[in-house]
Amino acid sequence: MDVFVIPVGADRYELYCEQPVAGDEPVEPETKGWVGRLRRKFGGLVRAAEQHHRRETSADDPPRGWVGRIQDRGMAWVAERIAEQRLLWNLRAETAATAAHPEDMTFDRVHSLIRETLQRDHDRHSRWMFIDGLLFVITFVGLGPLFILIPGIANLPALYFGFRTVGHFLSMRGSAHGLRGVTWSGRPCPPLGELRELAALEPHAREARLLDVATRLRLEQLPKFFERTSMKAA
Repeated sequence: MDVFVIPVGADRYELYCEQPVAGDEPVEPETKGWVGRLRRKFGGLVRAAEQHHRRETSADDPPRGWVGRIQDRGMAWVAERIAEQRLLWNLRAETAATAAHPEDMTFDRVHSLIRETLQRDHDRHSRWMFIDGLLFVITFVGLGPLFILIPGIANLPALYFGFRTVGHFLSMRGSAHGLRGVTWSGRPCPPLGELRELAALEPHAREARLLDVATRLRLEQLPKFFERTSMKAA
């Protein structure tokens, strides 16, 4: 598994990968109970969001109504959450990973940075798993009977908090496995160092340089990731 150490500030880095999500495995049909239903719903949402993200909208497509626009926004939100947690979800199934990093960083520095990042992610996702899990139970138990009276209407609050709970659970497991079960190695990647210079450029020039680095690294979604994380770092 290739993991990219992305400079998003003067001395701030984020871990990134683009391999397909390995955390959306379906649950066997015989799995019963609300846990099984929640995991099946989660897997279906992940697969639908990935397909929606890859599908290009044609200019010849008919205009979508308000329901379609709401669905598109929902799938876009799920796709963004997948992009944010893709690395941690995939780490659960790995035993070895290679960290591509700017060539002016030693592997000792990179390895320390990876461990600090994974530990911080583990603590954060553990906390939010508990919070969103509690909110899921409240909305599932409290609002569930209301939606039973309206067939065909999903319990959106419970679905939202259920998705977040499962996502945080997978991220917590991935970060823990990345700390204890993954053997890390490193390789210098010169184009990554160029990303440090982008903050000082005008928006148009920054966009062009960022696209050039992403093209050379064959990382299609890197520009969106970099803009999102660098804004948080600012």
